[in-house]
This record gives sequence, structure tokens and C-alpha cells, in this order.
Amino acid sequence: LLYTIKFEELESKMSLKAMRHLARWNCIRPKSSAMASGVAGSAAVYTDSLEFTNPKSMPQIPTYRVLDRHGSIKKGNVPPSLSATLLVEIYKKMLLLSKMDKILLQSQRQGRISFYMTCSGEEAAVIGSAAALQESDTVFTQYREVGVFLWRGFTLDDVMNQCFSTHKDNTKGRQMPIHYSAREHNIQCVSSTLATQVPNAVGYAYSNKLKNKKSVTVAYFGEGAASEGDVHAAMNMAAVLRCPTLFICRNNGYAISTSTKDQYFGDGIAARGAGYGIRTVRVDGNDLFAVYQAVTTARELAVSESCPVLLELMTYRVGHHSTSDDSTAYRYVGS
Repeated sequence: LLYTIKFEELESKMSLKAMRHLARWNCIRPKSSAMASGVAGSAAVYTDSLEFTNPKSMPQIPTYRVLDRHGSIKKGNVPPSLSATLLVEIYKKMLLLSKMDKILLQSQRQGRISFYMTCSGEEAAVIGSAAALQESDTVFTQYREVGVFLWRGFTLDDVMNQCFSTHKDNTKGRQMPIHYSAREHNIQCVSSTLATQVPNAVGYAYSNKLKNKKSVTVAYFGEGAASEGDVHAAMNMAAVLRCPTLFICRNNGYAISTSTKDQYFGDGIAARGAGYGIRTVRVDGNDLFAVYQAVTTARELAVSESCPVLLELMTYRVGHHSTSDDSTAYRYVGS
């Protein structure tokens, strides 16, 4: 009984102490709607009105474009200053990529190689973004960015050696087709596992930041891979540590057979950037000028402010997901 009485007295004293602390906290916490920093690890705005944020009431993130639907420069738009030589080189690489895709696709159908993935419809997004980068920028690709390799000097022989698994391949034929690697061109090896390259890119960018290198690290991925937890963790890490990283998302409409309407309910991938405190832009991925301008500006921003930038390139996957896929089973393919 004595023990019970003493425990109740102690409990009463502790409750009183907690109440006093609560009263003190009530006195010192902000009571206005002014910004209060340091609350729950972030800035907070107080309000007396209980309102739930409705995504439908928010404006949709616009898609930046320079060209109109007919390929002409829209009135009032200023295209990036590209020399005639650079434009011709970009066009050659886009054409080379398209032709190479067709040959290697047929090679797989004939049983000469085991697997392949084309870039049909996404040439401007891939080549245009690669052209806007510097050679000092380290690139982590997914598996539909062979155009980046071609732009940086990866030859047709290099591509064939990898896809046909010859002894001249960088990995000595130990990787399955399309898993390119080019250390000499500052491009990391392609990985089959979706999105694992994204946190790797952020870690690499953080390392470069500590070494005071004035370059960016680029992580390419598709909108399907953006559903992986690795992408969310990477974006948060990049934002918190202020890592100069370019997150380039190719939103081509499909994650294998899953269309975007079945992948997410919100405003695409770009809307996620703001949630992590990342500068974000949505771009017409089929507009070469828009892609080049956006990536150039994003790179300058990432280097000058040591911060991550997210670019969502809206494009379309014309071909099948891979040679193991038949897209006619889930979408209409016109003649």
C-alpha cells in the first residue's frame, strides 16, 4: 500500500512537470502564421484554418517546348545557339542510332544475339541531352541510352562487340546484350536492376562535391523506374546533401506493358521533385531544341548552386519494350 501511494505521488509530480513543460512550450511556440524554422526538422507555417491540400486545385506543371507540332520555332521562342556543325553532328548521331537499332533488332530476330532494346522515338531526348553535357560529367544510364554512349565516342564496333559478346567487349562478354560500359568516356556500366544507378549517381556526385569538382553527375531512368524506392531515396539524399546531380527521367508512356495512367495518379514525375525540394522542369522530349536548352540550363544551375535538378522528358516509346515484349498485346500500333 505504501509503495502504491508513493508511486501515485511520483506519477502526479511527473504529470505536473509535463504540464509545466507543455505550458512553457505553448508560450514560446509561434502563434502567428509567420514562418517558423526548426520545427520537425523543417520550416513550417502555422494557420488556424483546417484545410487539406487538394492536388486537383494545384496547377499542372507545364511542358517546355521551343518547336510547334509542325517542327517550326514557335512565335516568340528563342532556340538555343547551336552551330551548324553541332546540329549536323546531332542529326547524324540520331540517324545512326535509329539505323543501328533496326539492324540489331533484326539480328536478335534471326537468333544472332539473345536480346535487344531499341530507342525508337526517344532519339531527341537521349542525344539532345547528351550533347548538352560536358565530358567531365559522369553518366549513369539505365538501358535505353545507348545514344549517350554513341555521342561520347562509343563506336559501332564497341556496340557490336558488347551485343555479340566477343572477347573485345569491355566486360569480355560476361554481360548480357545492351549492358554497355565505357570508363574511357566517363559512363558507368549499365545494370539490369531498375533504378540502382540513381542512388549510385548521387553518391558519386557527393564525392565530387567534397573534392570541389565543377561537374555534375547524371542519372537517367524511365518513369517506370521512378516507382522504385531507390529513386525516392536518391532524390531526398541529393536534396539534403546538395549534390550536383541531374535526374533525367524519360517518360515514354509505358513501363513495359503498364501505361502511365496505371503507374501514378499525380502530376507525373516532375511533381515529385518539388516535394523533395528539388528544382524541376518538364520538357517536350521530342523537341531537340527544348531538351538541349533545358539540360544546358539545368547543368549550369547544378554546378553554380551545387544542387540537384530533375528533368522530366515527355516522349514516346515507339517500339516494343524489348525483344521479349509484344506491345501489340496492350496498345494499338498503327500502320
